[in-house]
Amino acid sequence: MSDKSFVATLLLCIFLGSLGIHRFYAGKIGTGILMVLTLGGLGIWTLIDLIMIIVGKFTDKDGNLIKSS
Repeated sequence: MSDKSFVATLLLCIFLGSLGIHRFYAGKIGTGILMVLTLGGLGIWTLIDLIMIIVGKFTDKDGNLIKSS
């Protein structure tokens, strides 16, 4: 279980997902930069991340799940 907040990750993805801010928050700097450059994979990558966060399969940089308690 990650120490990152599920709600914060979800809200960052919803409102700033195309800039990859939720990835920076999770510690995934490299893929965050790629999301900034591609505007979230033109929205597709952002949508996939949003679904993964909602179902509890999104991980932080150490591979720990970020999910609600």
